[in-house]
Amino acid sequence: MNTFKYLLIIFLGGLIISCGSNSGKNKSGFSIKTNANKGDISINEALLLSLENKKKQIIDSVSYTLDGIRVGDNIQLANFKLGKQTIEAMVYFNNEKEKVSTTVTLLNDTPPKVYHYKIRNEYPHDITSYTQGIEFFNDTLYESSGQYKKSKLRKIDYKTGKIIKSIDLADEYFGEGLTILKDKIYQLTWKENIGFVYDVNSFDKISSFKYGNSKEGWGLCSNETTIYKSDGTEKIWLLNPETLTEESFIQVYTNKGKIVGINEMEWINGKIYTNRYQKDGVAIINPKNGAVTGVIDLSPLKKLVTQHEKLNVLNGIAYNPKTNTIFVTGKHWDKLFEIEIIEK
Repeated sequence: MNTFKYLLIIFLGGLIISCGSNSGKNKSGFSIKTNANKGDISINEALLLSLENKKKQIIDSVSYTLDGIRVGDNIQLANFKLGKQTIEAMVYFNNEKEKVSTTVTLLNDTPPKVYHYKIRNEYPHDITSYTQGIEFFNDTLYESSGQYKKSKLRKIDYKTGKIIKSIDLADEYFGEGLTILKDKIYQLTWKENIGFVYDVNSFDKISSFKYGNSKEGWGLCSNETTIYKSDGTEKIWLLNPETLTEESFIQVYTNKGKIVGINEMEWINGKIYTNRYQKDGVAIINPKNGAVTGVIDLSPLKKLVTQHEKLNVLNGIAYNPKTNTIFVTGKHWDKLFEIEIIEK
């Protein structure tokens, strides 16, 4: 099977091809024209802008912005974020001014690279856990599990599967992803529009936070300066770790279109590794622009765990800096797999 079919079937199945408008009109008859093909353009191309003036107004000047950034009419796109972006033109004419806008969709310039994996170890995992997120801290595994009246936050000896510490969420909360930053655990809930902050050692609840423009909580990861939050769409939100406000977002795109269902995430060596809901694989994302740079098909792992009626999708990815390996599991899986990513 060739690489394109592999990507399409194994991981990127259900890819949504985006399209954007390439004209936006106002009452004075102005519209923005671009060289984007049906609204789509690759970031290795130059985006050319021009102003259509159907009413033959006498124009004094035009200024353009792309994604809120001041630009000219010939734009090199390599440093812009992927996804649907807004172009605005402020037109000055006849001692008046009017704003006209349109959208374009910026696509990556290369297809994702296909990676493979090798199993290094298998460890026991609680088969009753509806795993939403896992993360290592000091060589110990922390896990958030979901479902109403069953959601938990746990500290686990990953080698034995022994539960070191566990607390239950209140029945009205559906637990989602978690991340650990500066001795604090951040845990999401699904539709309740609230996240919780705990002391990593005691599990005492320190505070809570509300979501912003994102409507749901799915996955979390972090580096030293930023917390990244997924909401089940193609968007990944960048949160200020001090205020936990959503300051901006990236959109996850390939060279073909957007990828939705971004779920559990892990920060690994400057990239975001993410599960996609209902897909037994991992995408590797450039956090600067949202580009999917690689995919890993992990679907064979599901056949290596105990098969039962509650067995569910792959979900849970954690990087252990002590072993320099990745650990993955799934919802109601009885195994935690330590894997090494390899390129062939």
